[in-house]
Amino acid sequence: MDELKPSAPNSPPLTPLGFLDRAATVYGDSTSIIYNETSYTWAQTHRRCLQLASSLVSLGIKPGHVVSVLAPNVPPMYELHFAVPMVGAVLNTINIRLNSRMVSILLHHSESKLVFVDPQFYSVLRDALKDLIDPPVVVLITDIYVDAPSSLAVDHTYEGLIEMGDPDFKWVRPKSEWDPMVLNYTSGTTSTPKGVVHCHRGLFIVTIDTLIDWSVPKQPVYLWTIPMFHCNGWSFAWAMAAVGGTNVCLRKVEMATIYDNINNHHVTHMCGAPIVLNMLTNATNFKLLNHSVHILVGGSPPPTVVLSQAESVGFKVDHGYGLTETGGLAVSCAWKQEWNQLPISERTKLKARQGVRTIGMTEIDVVDHETGVSVTRDGSSLGEIVLRGGSIMLGYLKDPIGTSKCMNGKHGWFYTGDVGVMHPDGYLEIKDRSKDVIISGGENVSSVEVESVLYSHPLVNEAAVVARPDEFWGETPCAFVSLKAKSDQVTEKEIIEYCRERMAHYMVPKSIVFKDELPKTSTGKIQKFVLRDMAKSMSNGALKQ
Repeated sequence: MDELKPSAPNSPPLTPLGFLDRAATVYGDSTSIIYNETSYTWAQTHRRCLQLASSLVSLGIKPGHVVSVLAPNVPPMYELHFAVPMVGAVLNTINIRLNSRMVSILLHHSESKLVFVDPQFYSVLRDALKDLIDPPVVVLITDIYVDAPSSLAVDHTYEGLIEMGDPDFKWVRPKSEWDPMVLNYTSGTTSTPKGVVHCHRGLFIVTIDTLIDWSVPKQPVYLWTIPMFHCNGWSFAWAMAAVGGTNVCLRKVEMATIYDNINNHHVTHMCGAPIVLNMLTNATNFKLLNHSVHILVGGSPPPTVVLSQAESVGFKVDHGYGLTETGGLAVSCAWKQEWNQLPISERTKLKARQGVRTIGMTEIDVVDHETGVSVTRDGSSLGEIVLRGGSIMLGYLKDPIGTSKCMNGKHGWFYTGDVGVMHPDGYLEIKDRSKDVIISGGENVSSVEVESVLYSHPLVNEAAVVARPDEFWGETPCAFVSLKAKSDQVTEKEIIEYCRERMAHYMVPKSIVFKDELPKTSTGKIQKFVLRDMAKSMSNGALKQ
């Protein structure tokens, strides 16, 4: 069989862009997008993407060029996930919560040639462009539901480009499946954002993998509660085209709007960070769902009390783990039928674990960072989570040292920087980011475990634990909490005593800081680096409340 080799018929480059062609054929008359009173079919979405891609070529956009977008979850943001790479360009979705200085830095670093901007964020872009010597072409995304700024300096409008485009445009297939397709900057929970580059092949793999792992049926109704600029919405931008789903777009994530859309459009699926789950179950106007909704939660493990509350409302919660560097889900808590017979307290503990590798991920493990040796599978031995699989990024843009540090080590793994344990049954559980482990008097304290106890307090709405420098212990746990209602009354001493009754005393926070709201990234992740800076600024005496 040695003479049988790859050839043109059996080795075309893998890309998720072809999902849109198929959707237009199979689901052409079905609804693709709903946004307030606006809706499109898959045939219309396909046509609009081709027209936009055609216009990008006429503007001089070539393969390899970076095209940026600064917009919330509106229809153009969805369409750009196809139109930009359809000309061989690299899509760069920018975090809408960044200030103008950071946006300017990212545009300069990426060498963006063109940027699409939503009117809500035009002033941020305008100020960002002032610092650029060679600014990109600016295209305004018009929106009938939002007033445009009174003073504009743009080169084109989004709908204008679609109108001038060719609906019969032949989109540019990648010459290689390893060609870059997207550039995503990390959310910066621990440091300055890094430019993660993913190829067509990796995004094809993670998209199909996620659909299979989450058992997504044909034609679901998907509510966009996770920003599309965050890891391309965990690959669901392309996944919904693959299954002909309906994309319910939201300009702003508000609890009342979420519940209205769930019931009005019979939403079946949605995603979010654990904090979104917490907000849904603690919203003052929340109500029991009139049908079950599958929600995929990623990131740090949701506290068991939050999982329990969500299920009581009507959400079917699935938990997974991934990073910007994996393009989406890499590990999921694969559920076993026999677990349904367990008490809810046991079920929520099991569901809070990240789980096992998805079928598209080749290998996962928890290893000693220095030796690369697997830790003991006892649920308590800490190590770094490492991955191998087809959806791992190509690397960090213009950062060979950073790429080499996490990918090209002698052990052949992608090192995530996350600390976890492996349970005897082979299920993985995150314990912390490596930077979030608190070393107090020589003992390792998992902030996640302390936070889980804090979340179980009936008055606590949000909780985050970081290290606070201490002259005697080196570091001590410092907890930042927000309460469910401003009228709630609880003291620092009461919170500390509550923790002492429920955990080893060396893990108990020595300081409690009350905040109206904890700082978060655009995806709802609590920004621990901000809290760490606050903790460091505190003297060993009085706390700064």
